[in-house]
Amino acid sequence: MTGGNEKSGERPWVELEIEDDLDEEREQEVDDRRLPPELRELLARRKVTTIDRHVYFAELLRLQSELIKLQDWVAYKGLKLVVLFEGRDSAGKGGVIKRIAQRVNPRTCRVVALPAPSDREKTQWYFQRYVPHLPAAGEIVLFDRSWYNRAGVERVMGFASEAQVEDFFRDVPEFERMLVRSGVVLVKYWFSITDEEQQLRFLMRIHDPLKQWKLSPMDLQSRVRWEQYTKAKEEMFERTNIAEAPWHIVEGNEKKRARLNCIAHLLSMIPYAEVPHDPVTLPQRVFNPDYERRVLPSELYVPERY
Repeated sequence: MTGGNEKSGERPWVELEIEDDLDEEREQEVDDRRLPPELRELLARRKVTTIDRHVYFAELLRLQSELIKLQDWVAYKGLKLVVLFEGRDSAGKGGVIKRIAQRVNPRTCRVVALPAPSDREKTQWYFQRYVPHLPAAGEIVLFDRSWYNRAGVERVMGFASEAQVEDFFRDVPEFERMLVRSGVVLVKYWFSITDEEQQLRFLMRIHDPLKQWKLSPMDLQSRVRWEQYTKAKEEMFERTNIAEAPWHIVEGNEKKRARLNCIAHLLSMIPYAEVPHDPVTLPQRVFNPDYERRVLPSELYVPERY
């Protein structure tokens, strides 16, 4: 990839963008150095194929530029796009959501991550608290976990009775068909990781003070109940994989590949084209020769410590 300034001796914009985004990679290297030696050894033995960092960031930037085109198309055509992200704890849902939302317009692409239901919400129709977050025309909504909580964590942890779970399985196909009939484009992703990979990611969170907030008592219980979650997931696929809104499984053991694969797949799900825009020109600043900028008190300024 090359940029328009290359002939003038300046570095291509893509290289500059990649270098800027490599800060995330450098932060990860610092994170790794903070881990205890035994955990670093476990990381070294992990069987994952790596993707070159420059290839990863170049592809990520390319895909993110396509996401901007997709968002323009959604707004232009008045589409309503809903994307659900499900999977085990630490499977990488948050990472891909962050990259999808990173460069698009947050006014029309928003992330919904609902907390545990309140006492009032527990008495409502199960889908009721999700409905207000559905998109209007021209909007994209990314659900970081969704109504499928009932088929997973609520069922496994005993927060929902088997009767409630059975009601959910009976209702959810019709609920989703209703959404699709109303014009919603519904895309459902499940991020899949192995038992060993989840164990490693949990250990990294336990030993990293900057990531310990990501661990909750519920997460720790999910390790104990791994097999129960597996059985719940399998039944969920069997009973909710409908033609109008099928499931798409993302192999998540390698985070970077999972992000690229998921974004590329999402782009392939909605036929889109580049929307024509009027050229943007910067207007001239109005200059008033009588205007004099005031000198503000020094205590108003943030100290320049760096």
